Amino acid sequence: MPGTDPAEAMRVVAGELPDFPYLPELPDRGPGADLTGRTAALLVDMPVEVTPRGWRLAERAGRDLARARTMFSSDLDAMEEVLGGFRGPVKIQVCGPWTLAATLELPRTLNVAIADPGAVADLTASLAEGVAAHVAEVAKRLPGARPVVQFDEPALAAVAAGDVPTASGLSRLRAVEAEVLRERLAQVIASTGQYTVVHSCSTAIPFGIIRAAGADAVSFDLSQLRRGEADAVAELAEAAMGLLAGAIPVAGPAPDREAGPEVPAGADGSSQGAPGDGSAEARQAGERVIRLWRRLGLPLGTCPAQAVITPACGLAGLTPGRARAVLTSCREAGSMLAELIEETGGES
Repeated sequence: MPGTDPAEAMRVVAGELPDFPYLPELPDRGPGADLTGRTAALLVDMPVEVTPRGWRLAERAGRDLARARTMFSSDLDAMEEVLGGFRGPVKIQVCGPWTLAATLELPRTLNVAIADPGAVADLTASLAEGVAAHVAEVAKRLPGARPVVQFDEPALAAVAAGDVPTASGLSRLRAVEAEVLRERLAQVIASTGQYTVVHSCSTAIPFGIIRAAGADAVSFDLSQLRRGEADAVAELAEAAMGLLAGAIPVAGPAPDREAGPEVPAGADGSSQGAPGDGSAEARQAGERVIRLWRRLGLPLGTCPAQAVITPACGLAGLTPGRARAVLTSCREAGSMLAELIEETGGES
């Protein structure tokens, strides 16, 4: 989310998504509020520090780590204050093990952790322990809530393809074997004891690895879905996994609420821009998800219960007003899915 006030961000989320709120991340606050630094604050016995290039593993804890943990604590305080007494699913999100290993540098070297399999194993174990403690803390603060844990893995596809650059930038680190990818991801998923989601808004997402790792749902950008990946996504749906479909674009200018211009079609045959008002934007998002269901050959009757309509990716780059509007459109789109299915002919 945009902004620097965790209490205000939490109030916006709770107001716009009363049935499925989440703990916002506010990277505008600087190092320690970003994806890597925020999750590194959860690591057990693996301190980190900030460098001019980003985050790296450190020999001892210092003020960078203390600052990250303080910000995380203030986020949890805001969540407890705003959602106190809430009963239902609450999403919390952390950096997944492979993106963390692809962005954390090793001590005394410029290489990232995935260059060292031993470091990856240690990092994964530390993350699993830290996430388990984080889930327990959330459950303690919101005893009536059901935590949903999302692992953000924007670098997972690059790690799988051998596309992570070396320290010099002149070559790429070797691709990690699929079984190792699955094993490390499964380790942190199992540590939560909760419903889990793996999110990536990149292209060429290894859906099969995510499924094999034991995730309950996958979150992806609909516009990034390649035609050849339809079968893999259909297999996820047929296995009763949840599909968090990023159906509302967050890039580009905010929509004109008076009149919506014609926009180019996306990879799924739908338009990428938003129409004239929030309700129209919500309807368009719902129609995109229904088209996905038809394209995958899935029964439309399963769509409202299995699909969650989300933004295509994070909202931190938007204005506060536009971020709120996107959340509103997500809620409205989800609520109208069943009606839209009836309008378009019911079961496929």
